[in-house]
Amino acid sequence: MFALANDTRDLTRDTYRNGKPLPVTVYFPSGYDPAKRQQAVEVEVAPATLAEYPGAETTLPLPLPLRWPGTLVVGEDGRELRFATDVELPEPLSTIRKVTSSRANDLRGATGLDPGTRVLQATTTVTFPAVRFVKLNAITQAAFDFAEIAVTLALGLIGALALWLGLLRIAEKAGLIESFVQLVQPVLRPFFPQLPKDSPALGYIALNLTANVLGLGNAATPFGLKAMEELQQLNPVKDTATNSMVMLLAMNTASVQLVPPVLLVAIMGLQVNQLFFGILLVTALSLTVAVFAARRLGRMKRYADTDPMRQAPAAEPTA
Repeated sequence: MFALANDTRDLTRDTYRNGKPLPVTVYFPSGYDPAKRQQAVEVEVAPATLAEYPGAETTLPLPLPLRWPGTLVVGEDGRELRFATDVELPEPLSTIRKVTSSRANDLRGATGLDPGTRVLQATTTVTFPAVRFVKLNAITQAAFDFAEIAVTLALGLIGALALWLGLLRIAEKAGLIESFVQLVQPVLRPFFPQLPKDSPALGYIALNLTANVLGLGNAATPFGLKAMEELQQLNPVKDTATNSMVMLLAMNTASVQLVPPVLLVAIMGLQVNQLFFGILLVTALSLTVAVFAARRLGRMKRYADTDPMRQAPAAEPTA
């Protein structure tokens, strides 16, 4: 509705002057040569002319008069004036370029320019393609772009998930998870008091937190999913999260991390060492706040009454 309202306003105000020519002055550095199908020019627009566009921006840090390099192209359909690629343009010319020539990123429009031979300067007009429904088209394009990003991201995660879940399965079959649970149980049990002793969920939780601490995001995700799966099996009310689930989610959200992410190392190089103490401090504070909040809210009557471990249905009496 917001986009439709903006587009309706633009059509009512004729923001982009659809079909109306824009007066310009064209300069030929080497003189106009009618035999050439393409020749370099400079296009100048008077600020007063551009200001006639509703919402035009003539206060940008651009030289006055407004002049840009371009090309005059002579084709079978007539003459076309093209502004240079990627030049900085004020509004609404910038939006017209983005909508009508997003790939080439050059503002272009039809012109009737036909000066005499070797003329160095000529006044003419340029008529740009019509621009309508800018906001609606932008939303539609963004939806398709992010759908493509989602598919690319999902396909990229398949390999990492398959690898780590496969290794996790091997470790489970080899009995390594049980051994790991015995090792981490004294540390994690105070955070997850509702879990049974020797629960395999503790091992998956420890692997998830360890992967986060070491900056292994691709490994932390499958370990976290496996931990949540084990916690859900212990959950008597399947549509409500237990305190253990909330605690695990809070600890993950707190970004328990000591080793800088690989992407940050690739960007900053050795300078990333300057961030180590900052990362350590933020991690400690965020983890403390997350654990305290999860534990404190879990004890409040409003939330304690909805705890699935307390709402577990009583066993039916036997006959």
